[in-house]
Amino acid sequence: MRNLKLNRILPMLLCVMSLATGSFGQNVPKKEQNRPNIIFILADDMGYGDVSAYNEHSKIQTKNIDRLASKGVKFTDAHTSSAVCTPTRYGILTGRYNWRSTLKQHVLYGYSEALIAEDRVTIGSFLQAEGYKTAGIGKWHLGWDWDNIEAGDSLVNFSEKIKNGPTTRGFDYWFGFSGSLDMAPYVWVENDEPTMVPTKFTQNTGQKMWRKGPTSDDFDHEQVLPDITSKTVQFISENAKGDQPFFIYMPLPAPHTPILPTSDFQGKSGLDNPYGDFVLMVDWVVGEVMKSLEENGIADNTILIFTSDNGCSNQANFEQLATKGHDPSYVFRGHKADIFEGGHRVPFIVRWPAKVKASTSDQLVCTTDFFATVADVLDQKVEDNFAEDSFSFSAALGLPTKEATRESIVHHSINGSFAYRKGDYKAIFCPGSGGWSYPTPNDDVIKTLPPFQLYNLSTDIGEEHNLETEEAALLEQYRLELAKIVTDGRSTKGAPQKNDGPSVWPQLSWMEKK
Repeated sequence: MRNLKLNRILPMLLCVMSLATGSFGQNVPKKEQNRPNIIFILADDMGYGDVSAYNEHSKIQTKNIDRLASKGVKFTDAHTSSAVCTPTRYGILTGRYNWRSTLKQHVLYGYSEALIAEDRVTIGSFLQAEGYKTAGIGKWHLGWDWDNIEAGDSLVNFSEKIKNGPTTRGFDYWFGFSGSLDMAPYVWVENDEPTMVPTKFTQNTGQKMWRKGPTSDDFDHEQVLPDITSKTVQFISENAKGDQPFFIYMPLPAPHTPILPTSDFQGKSGLDNPYGDFVLMVDWVVGEVMKSLEENGIADNTILIFTSDNGCSNQANFEQLATKGHDPSYVFRGHKADIFEGGHRVPFIVRWPAKVKASTSDQLVCTTDFFATVADVLDQKVEDNFAEDSFSFSAALGLPTKEATRESIVHHSINGSFAYRKGDYKAIFCPGSGGWSYPTPNDDVIKTLPPFQLYNLSTDIGEEHNLETEEAALLEQYRLELAKIVTDGRSTKGAPQKNDGPSVWPQLSWMEKK
């Protein structure tokens, strides 16, 4: 990343080359042989407690993810940058806290415009500049511009290319869909082109829910996860023997709604709940990727990461799962959307057999840290104007590094509420969950609760005993530290940067001195 101008031009050139060849496996000038391939698998709405390697009481046995954990580093204190989908994806690809973007709360939808700015460096464009072949396969959920979208959702022209999609944000190859699997339109896009024009409308309800919307004949909701898997395995096979290292970003649509395990997995979990079966299907996906790496002889020098974009959704039916003795949030309070631990603490596993020994780490990690860690592994510098909230976790992998490790982290809920964690303590700057679990922002009880919360996670992992009064000085210290991180435009060392959008947000009104 020594030349940002070149970095912005290179993705377009590589994209043109990819389209011209019509194939994944183009050859490029030879790069250093010891550079690892990188695969980042991102589950969707999968809880910390859904992985049996993390939950001794789990009723779902994730044998493939467990095998990955047994051969890699299992992080026990890893967090997403947000408790919901779109913001976490933004943080992974940019190394920047999601609330610095124009999206201050909630998520995007299937027709939303591009969230990542055109001139922002992503992990994809960074790796392109380092000679990597980059691919994104799965759920985007970061917005792109459908043709004729300015005329309205119903007038989109699916026969024309999209603009500002993944191929303009650092990916040589893209195959996937625009939003979540329950968000219309239901159309595959390969590189910039819809694969078919939708000719029908579909809709479903319950745990199999997806909203009514235009659907292409080649888009079968139940087969989306297998289709993503086969495309990924194909990419691995076609690029395994080449001289160019590759990076695959594989954002899965599961086990998010619609909860659609295929017939081979239905009933397999024994939980009388399709959610458990869908988790096992995610585990199968991880197994298929691992098998492909092994069969192609490149497993040893491939960094394989597995994590989730946030905690488990309440659509999984927690009450029913509890009757079977299973809790997707493990010992943590809350679930997807919440500022509590269950909203953003996730399984996070890193395997690199050639360089990294198996271990368990309690290093504090955020999904934004993927960017700086990759740069550290490649011995490349992260400049001041990108990856502003990314810390290398190379030390926790047992790798040599001169980079500082993460000491604090900012959490964010669906409604834009903030929390700040440092050491054992976590300060929450709202009176409830900030999300979907009790007490929600709209519950009447909110008016009677203290405006802030402070918990000692070393003695109160369930976030039950609010220390706001007893530790008022510490709460104020954390407020000031968070205020500086927000106003500086970064949490890493370097020159201050500007946040996108409004400079003052309603969610941060508590920053004004009382």
